[in-house]
Amino acid sequence: MTSTHFTHDIDGDGIALVTWNSPGRSMNVIDMAVIAELFGIVEELATDGAVKGVVITSGKDTFCAGADLTMLETLSRIFAELAASQGEEAANARLFEESRKLSLLYRRIETCGKPWVAAVNGTAVGGGFELTLACHYRIAADNNRTRLGLPEIKIGLFPGAGGTQRIARMLPPADALQFLLKGDQLQLSRAKAMKLVDAVVPAGDLIKAAKDWIKAGGTAKAPWDVDSFRLPGGPVYSKAGMMVFPPANAIYRRETYDNYPAARAIMQVVYEGLQLPMDQALRVESRWFAKILRSPEAAAMIRSLFVSMQELNKGARRPAGVPAKPLKKIGLLGAGFMGGGIAYVSALAGLDVVLIDRDPETAENGKAHSQKLMTDQVNRGRATTADRDSVLARIKPSADFVALKDCDLVVEAVFEDRKVKEEVISRTQNVIGDQAIFGSNTSTLPITSLAAAFKDCARFIGIHFFSPVERMMLVEIIMGKETGDAALAVALDYVRTIRKTPIVVNDSRGFYTSRVVGTYIREGHLMLTEGVPAAMIENVGRMAGMPVGPLALNDEVAVDLAWKILKATETDLGAEMVDAKQKALLEEMVEKRGRYGRKNGKGFYDYPQNGPKRLWSGLADLQPKKLDPDAIDVAELERRLLAIQALESARCIEEQVVTDVREADVGSILGFGFAPFSGGTISYIDGMGTKAFVDLCTRLAKSCGDRFKPSKLLTDMAKKGDTFYRRFPPQMRKAVA
Repeated sequence: MTSTHFTHDIDGDGIALVTWNSPGRSMNVIDMAVIAELFGIVEELATDGAVKGVVITSGKDTFCAGADLTMLETLSRIFAELAASQGEEAANARLFEESRKLSLLYRRIETCGKPWVAAVNGTAVGGGFELTLACHYRIAADNNRTRLGLPEIKIGLFPGAGGTQRIARMLPPADALQFLLKGDQLQLSRAKAMKLVDAVVPAGDLIKAAKDWIKAGGTAKAPWDVDSFRLPGGPVYSKAGMMVFPPANAIYRRETYDNYPAARAIMQVVYEGLQLPMDQALRVESRWFAKILRSPEAAAMIRSLFVSMQELNKGARRPAGVPAKPLKKIGLLGAGFMGGGIAYVSALAGLDVVLIDRDPETAENGKAHSQKLMTDQVNRGRATTADRDSVLARIKPSADFVALKDCDLVVEAVFEDRKVKEEVISRTQNVIGDQAIFGSNTSTLPITSLAAAFKDCARFIGIHFFSPVERMMLVEIIMGKETGDAALAVALDYVRTIRKTPIVVNDSRGFYTSRVVGTYIREGHLMLTEGVPAAMIENVGRMAGMPVGPLALNDEVAVDLAWKILKATETDLGAEMVDAKQKALLEEMVEKRGRYGRKNGKGFYDYPQNGPKRLWSGLADLQPKKLDPDAIDVAELERRLLAIQALESARCIEEQVVTDVREADVGSILGFGFAPFSGGTISYIDGMGTKAFVDLCTRLAKSCGDRFKPSKLLTDMAKKGDTFYRRFPPQMRKAVA
């Protein structure tokens, strides 16, 4: 047979070596062509009497990056077309058969009668890791960068090629559920300890070790296909089983509020599958997979958290015609918590970093932040001492601005005060070269006005990080009115280098992320003034899909900062631009009570030294009236918290603060955790339908105030039955390779 993705040869011992090396791709991925070709190879080798066993490996640095999700989008399109032409029953049958082809392929490998060994020479995730699980033995090349896992839950799906059933038969049910529901990617040491990998050997010995296992009499039967097999945690309806599944269901509901159909499906298929023989269990998994594949949550999450994120990460917004210039050295102004974090991720990515602060001791303290983070990684087995030494060697603390002279990019992360920022801008521009780019890490001050203090506004840009820098994956790049393409290109190249996701927005008060998340916090404030119990506000925020309630979030970003922003808004734009009730609440909290948030141990929550945080008991005293909790429409509160953010996002698009709908969605999820199951703020509107969203906002405007009044753009789109992704299709620029 003609092979495009695989080559195979048989040695003198009758052992076939199948090498996967898809042309034109940096990593192997699974699509329909790969499935068909591998099926043919499996049948050929299974029926060849000369073949004693098979080793499958990769011809690339990684084993497999999982399924090509455009394949799944194609399946969804086939379903929609068949449902329209032949009815939903026929569409369901076709989708089920198409979506289970990979599962059937892996089961054929598992039961073909020949031992298969997965020789894993790099990262294997998703369907690639499921392939290794279907092999009878898994051996990996020793590589600290290798990761193994099933991350499908993070894009609204679950492993649909046997992963749920094999993992549930290899691990105790509690461990299996945790692994499947978290979607974490494991290092080899952890995978081996969990017995998901049988052996780890030096890279040069990988193929030999795999073949040796077959020659030593390796079995061609999976453990669960042997009559004597017993489940690791005992039967589902055993005492041990009943100690797992009921509490696991409770934990699932506590953590997800039933917003994620794929998570519920994992619970279901593991619970049902463990009561069935393997082939029937796989059929149950396939039926649930086909169902989840059709869910709006999966469609939205795949688009935003996979397709759009990949496009943005690969440079979809990078200006055409600006040649790439590798960054070698960057400068950081300000060695505080934020500056220290930026220095860390930059050095971790291989960049040389000059870390400047007012004196050498303070600058050294900023470097110590990187030392602590790297030491934590070493202690967890995720890095070596050599890795730590290498990162720290790249960071040069200093109090002398002259050290910035040969930097390609300088980022200021000093105190959020205009005078302080203008001072460091002035001192920097006197020493850096005429080609160096200057970036300001600000969350509130307009970039255009800050750029006025710099000698060349075209080289000035906003680079807004989120805290903590090492954990938050988003960077918001802000274009001032005179920012040039060269500055944008360098900023995007830098963000790509440090392996974070960029969004590009135009200058405005609060930019995009701070502006939108501010509406969430404000809505929580207003609910409190209306008499809604604080605990209900916080719980409803999480029920709506946000990571924390609005009051807790305000504590994290600082209550006094919210007060300063409100006062600045009132000064610049007038009293009518702030809500009087919110102003009174914040004034009481900050000016009269001295409650600034987590940073001083008291905000909407109290933060005792010993014990978890708890809502401040004095909040009830700040409420002019108190509503009966049983009389409050909880669903209405949820709608308010999500709709106000989506509405502000739509306004940002209308005002051209955001010019790409992908960035609105991705930015809302990565920046402030907007209900990931919705696909982001704009997908929330499109998923509901613009007319339905406008109707909701109109109703909320009547009951809650004009802040919910739909904009002109939304009203126009509702009349035309339009969607944001149809009206503002993403610019499909060629991504940078």
